[in-house]
Amino acid sequence: MRLFPSNSSKGQSNGGSNRALLYLNVYDLTPINNYLYWFGIGIFHSGIEVHGLEYGFGAHEYPTSGVFEVEPRSCPGFIFRRSILLGSTNLSRSEFRSLMEQLSQKYHGDTYHLIAKNCNHFTNEVCMQLTGKPIPGWVNRLAQLGSFCNCLLPESIQVTAVRHLPDHPAYSAIFPTQMMKDQILLQHL
Repeated sequence: MRLFPSNSSKGQSNGGSNRALLYLNVYDLTPINNYLYWFGIGIFHSGIEVHGLEYGFGAHEYPTSGVFEVEPRSCPGFIFRRSILLGSTNLSRSEFRSLMEQLSQKYHGDTYHLIAKNCNHFTNEVCMQLTGKPIPGWVNRLAQLGSFCNCLLPESIQVTAVRHLPDHPAYSAIFPTQMMKDQILLQHL
């Protein structure tokens, strides 16, 4: 996983064609999704796949970009569920990277919030900008339900930005995976 922006693929072309398919890759954060999924809810992570890379948004404690890129359908720490074709884009690889650079200024790791500004909000914004359509509602439905019931949620997830979470020996000291942080927050529910 590489944090974005990275200069490693700037200037690469996509073979002369500007048309690229856009996929939403959805991952499970918990095995309970096997049951919740059939009711149209669940706890999911999502990333946008285009031009052979997948882009996502995750939390960390620093006021720098939380946007990252990974190999498609292999986001570390998550269980891949499915890929959904969202449409296509005429943006070249370099134009798409420019869009990601712009969004990375808005999506800092320390602004991540489980209910108000999560990875699914990020992928929805990318999808809206490129296709004019939102991602499927079930992907972020639980966060939407949480925003309506904000006064009933634990105070720890009512805040507007991610707070410093206690270190756990099994986690990376610098960039714990988003799944691990989400699991800590969910334990407080």
